[in-house]
Amino acid sequence: MTTTTPTPVGVIGVGSMGRNHARVYRELPTTELVGVYDADEENARAVAEEYDTRYRSLDDLLSAAEAVSIAVPTQYHYDTAHECIDAGVDVLVEKPFVSDAEEGERLIEFADERDVNIQVGHVERFNPAVSTLLDLVEDLDVIAVDAHRLGPPLDREIDESAVMDLMIHDIDILLALVDDEVESVDAVGNRNARYASANLAFESGVVGQLTASRVTQEKVRKLTISAETCRVTVDYIDQTLEVTRGSAPEYIREDGEFTHRHESFVEQLSVENREPLKHELDAFVESVRTGAEPPVTGEDGLRALELVKEIDELSKDATRKTRKPATTQ
Repeated sequence: MTTTTPTPVGVIGVGSMGRNHARVYRELPTTELVGVYDADEENARAVAEEYDTRYRSLDDLLSAAEAVSIAVPTQYHYDTAHECIDAGVDVLVEKPFVSDAEEGERLIEFADERDVNIQVGHVERFNPAVSTLLDLVEDLDVIAVDAHRLGPPLDREIDESAVMDLMIHDIDILLALVDDEVESVDAVGNRNARYASANLAFESGVVGQLTASRVTQEKVRKLTISAETCRVTVDYIDQTLEVTRGSAPEYIREDGEFTHRHESFVEQLSVENREPLKHELDAFVESVRTGAEPPVTGEDGLRALELVKEIDELSKDATRKTRKPATTQ
């Protein structure tokens, strides 16, 4: 029996998300958590102690690790990722990829020059229900996609709007489901950018409706696909996937009267139960080991960013005018 030496990995930025990355790396059999770094040294040392690793300076961490997760605030993504790539270290950059599309393009080009992998942390791609959906949708004639990502106000401050923080997940899934150019987009919002709704149309005719909220007193994470032959519903929280199909209508005679009946059949598809973040980091490390293209590339992150920024601008625009996205890939 052959064994593979665990890949040395690190985490840069150990706030709420980075702490989870450290936990998962500590649990994965394919990785060795060699250290963490954060501008808040006291917090980083506490996380290092919790997960039986070391607090390191950034330079020291980049010398010790083959790959790192970057979970610092978005405005620092570019500089941090650039330093890692310059050191020849593969990176997983939490979403949103960067603050500015031009920064993203420069990072992708620099990573190509340095032969370094970039993966973007769109974790919902690794929800087992979404993985099943992406396989299923290849055989469907999709008409529309409807997504709701709602929840109550957070107990902590966050600078990003509901579009940038929440809707971006569903934008990434929508772009993965509908491999087509976006033809038009419209959006509205209120409550100081904590609620927004967007409508998109693709050149193929598929339409998308997305809603994100931090002011809804119920946590909802659902996506529905209307297709020619069925309706598919994904619950991100429960990690379930249901397919509803309609039977052929029939007329039956009861007590001398003809009545019309049309039944629907609901099929619950089998879905693997696994933590999405663990699946995401496992896939990242596999790309590091093999040199293969990551499942969510820098280009994927950039395309989602460009569309989300357009929606965010529209949702805050008092004129509420429909515009075509500035760029689509």
